[in-house]
Amino acid sequence: MSDAWAAGTELTAILITVPELAAYTDRWRSVSRSTARPQVPLTELIPPHVTVLVPWVAEPTDTDVARLQAAVSSIQPFELSFPTAGQFPNGTAWLKPEPFDQVRALLHAVIDAFPECPPYGGEFPDPHPHLTISSSDRGGPDVVAEANAALAVTPAPTTRLTELGLWREDAAGVWAQIGAVPVGK
Repeated sequence: MSDAWAAGTELTAILITVPELAAYTDRWRSVSRSTARPQVPLTELIPPHVTVLVPWVAEPTDTDVARLQAAVSSIQPFELSFPTAGQFPNGTAWLKPEPFDQVRALLHAVIDAFPECPPYGGEFPDPHPHLTISSSDRGGPDVVAEANAALAVTPAPTTRLTELGLWREDAAGVWAQIGAVPVGK
């Protein structure tokens, strides 16, 4: 497990951010808490997103950004939707990104480009792409059922994936975007 992940603070990450989904997902994310920051709702820590790689390099250099750019240069922008909800064994509820296989391929392209940065510090070496809507303490079958019912009535907004966001967490656990890398260029 990496030192940054073990410490759980001031991490960097590569994310697919989807702020267009905030109005849709805030009903769950606003009452859910991060296990690392239980006093603050998810909505105040970070926008809706699919994690590509966390932790990333502690101090990203131009060389790191160029390596990321090269890793995603052959991946063309694509439409991203979130048609179903599910949960992990720990109860964390999530929305599934589609096309799932394309998102998973993007994750693997980035993970393969940064072997020194195992996903989730090595805790989950083959991550399942997802957008967390409720943490393990607030998730579970009820949230998944509610989310799937909501999705059946009004689908979540579709967005176009054109870039990956580079993010840094501050000492208070709040994330801020520090850059972006376009896909397919």
